[in-house]
Parts: sequence; C-alpha cells; structure tokens
Amino acid sequence: MKKKPLLIAPSILSADFSHLAQEVYSVEKAHADLLHIDVMDGHFVPNITIGPGVVSDLKKRTKLPLDVHLMIKRPWLFVDDFVKAGASIITVHIETCSLSMIKKIKYKLKTHKVKLGVSINPPTAISKLMPVLKIADMILVMSVNPGFGGQKFIPAALKKIKSIRALYSGDIEVDGGITDQTVPQVVKNGANIIVAGSYIFGSKNRRQAIERLRRCKK
Repeated sequence: MKKKPLLIAPSILSADFSHLAQEVYSVEKAHADLLHIDVMDGHFVPNITIGPGVVSDLKKRTKLPLDVHLMIKRPWLFVDDFVKAGASIITVHIETCSLSMIKKIKYKLKTHKVKLGVSINPPTAISKLMPVLKIADMILVMSVNPGFGGQKFIPAALKKIKSIRALYSGDIEVDGGITDQTVPQVVKNGANIIVAGSYIFGSKNRRQAIERLRRCKK
C-alpha cells in the first residue's frame, strides 16, 4: 500500500471565535492542509458550536479545504446546508446513521463532489464500521470522547487505527489529544490526517507547531 502524505488539519474548536477570520488566516499562512470544523448540537455531544452560516463565511475567507465534522444527532437533515456552505468533506458518525442512510448521504455528496467521512467514537467497536469501509472516502477515529477540546489522548485508539488500516486504503483521520508526543504512534499505526486544536491554536508560533507535527512522521 502506497504511503499517503501526512496532512495537518487545525481544529477551530480551539480558536478564538472573537477573531475567527484572523485565526483561520494564521493557520493557512502556517501551511495547514485543511481546516477542521466541529459542528455540535448539544444532543449527540454535550456542547453547542456553529452552523452552516459560519462555514459559509469561512469559505469566503480561506482557500483551505473545509473538513466539516457533524457531531449531531440527525446529520442527514443538514447535509444539504453544509454542501451549500462550501464543505469539502462532510463527516457523519457511525453512531448516528444506519448503513442505508450513509449510502444516501454518500450519493448526495458524490453528486456535489464532496467527500464523505465516517467517524467512530472511542466506546464503539470497529465491527460497526466495517460495512461502510467501501463507501467512505475517509474514516475519522476519535481519540477522545467528543464534545470539548483539550482532552487527553485515549491510547486504545491506536489499536483501532491499526485494525482499520489493515482493511482500508482510504484516508484515516485522528482527532483528540493530538500533540507532537502522540502523533508518532498515530502515524505509525496508519493515520494520515491529523486534527489538532489546542496544540496549534495554543501555540505562540503556529507554523512551528504544524511543522513539529509534520516532522513526527520522520
């Protein structure tokens, strides 16, 4: 299997929302590859963040692909809105969608040339994910329980990443507790897209923070 390039996706969950355009510009200038946008509804996860309107505004301000992660109870109700807002990737959770619903979402996204991601939470067995491996363009492994930034990496995620990589040739993204200390093992086990929030946005020099994550691959 050909090795995929390592991509860095800063998560705006850790950005200063009072200066969001400037925050996004700072990571684009720092050579980020994607912009990770966590959408939370206060039901599937215990937090509320942003909606399609903010994504649409960000689309006007950045050239970075928008990696939209729907941590919401009924994602199918909002897929059209996020497609229109300019998402490049839309990720739904395996815990919220049936296989038939994921197939419908995939068909809709494909017609708009938007990629489909499917995410799995730490307590969920990967057996639930198996039927969608032929459908998804990306698998997102949560390495913390979703809802809030700044949490510690859950080591059990490494085994999950390795097991998925053995069966799946697409992109594997990892989100939660990412630092230059956790990335080497994450990459070693098969991930190629790294979501980092507080590690990047909490750094005084964001370019250096992103480069430290890239160097972990080496």
